[in-house]
Parts: sequence; C-alpha cells; structure tokens
Amino acid sequence: MVKILIVDDEAKLRRLVGDCLRREGYEVLEADNGKSALDAVTRTGGLSLVVMDVMMPVMDGITALREIRGFSKIPVLMLTAKSEEEDELDAFTSGTDDYLTKPFSLAVLQARIRALLKRGGEAEAAVYTAGGITLDTRAYTVKCNGEPAELTPKEFEFLLYFMKNKGIALSREQILNSVWNYDFFGDARTIDTHVKNMRTKLGACGELIKTVRGHGYKLEE
Repeated sequence: MVKILIVDDEAKLRRLVGDCLRREGYEVLEADNGKSALDAVTRTGGLSLVVMDVMMPVMDGITALREIRGFSKIPVLMLTAKSEEEDELDAFTSGTDDYLTKPFSLAVLQARIRALLKRGGEAEAAVYTAGGITLDTRAYTVKCNGEPAELTPKEFEFLLYFMKNKGIALSREQILNSVWNYDFFGDARTIDTHVKNMRTKLGACGELIKTVRGHGYKLEE
C-alpha cells in the first residue's frame, strides 16, 4: 500500500486531507511540524510521498524540506497560504516537487498526488549521456566529467527531459507541461531559475544547456 505523510499544524486540515486520501486507498501518516516530519521520513520505511505545509511551529516546512533533501529524494508537495512568487521559487529551489496554494480543492490535490506518484514509479532503466554528463535513472545519479552533481528531484527531471530531447530547442511552455505533467499557472521564469541552478551544479557541463533567445533552452553537445 502507498504510504503518504501529511504534515500540517492544523489538525482539521490533516483530518480532511487524510480522510480523502484513505478513501483513495492510501495509507496515511500524520505529523504536526517540520521536525516530526523529518523524524517520520527518517524512520518510516516505504514512504512514497510527503504533503507538507510551509508555515508551522518548531520547524517550518522549507527548513524541513532542505533537511530531507540532504538524504532523500522522496517526492514532496508543499502546501502554503502564501501566494507570492518569491515564496514559490524558494520552495522549488529548496527541492520541492510541487507547490499548491491554500485554499485548494481536494480534487486538484488528488490529481497532483497521482501525478507525483506516477512519476516516482516510472523510473526508467536507462543511462543517458551528453558531452561530459552521465544521468542514470536506475541509480538516480548525475555525473559531470565523472564527478557527482547533486541535483534536486525537480532539477533531475529537467535534465532528464533535456537529455531525452538532445539538440532540440524546447520552449518554456513545453518544458513546464512535460516536467510538471499538468497545466502550469504561474510565471515561466520558474524555468530560468531551475536552469540557472542546474548550470551551477553541473559546473563545466552546465555550458551544454544553451539559451535559445526568445524561445527557451536546448541541450547541445
């Protein structure tokens, strides 16, 4: 059974979301702050997804997310009452896989969760190479000229999409729709932030990701 951890300091929201997910057949665990979430991810075997609020006591969701990314690539969906672009970018650069602003419909939440679980279960047994970059979907690793590059799960998906479409100019809209797997309502500059971070982490290999002025990006050997 798929295990999902819900992290929110509001008991009413945890109960509402938990009941909804249990009806879908998921096993639901709960935590009321970021520190408890961190402990749960560390100790719970077979955990498939974390749905976590940003604003919480003891330890906030962004801090907990950064801690989790230090040892795990488990998919994380952030929930927040904040709708500012800076807050959304902060969540993505910290390693979240998706971001949902309160209030939200349970139907939308279910769709986002299904998309994340689907992507997490579709790891391909394949190794992709381009220039000095080697991406292994089995080991979930990226190397640049033989040296490990530590990417967030979302950056890993971006790079995999670029490598699958090597030499093709990809628009920001194509990238958003393919990587997020649903219609994205937001600023396409989110792409630019991810690409900037990826280039930095890939070092010399980051130069392979070219900017196509007025269009988007492409990976070119």
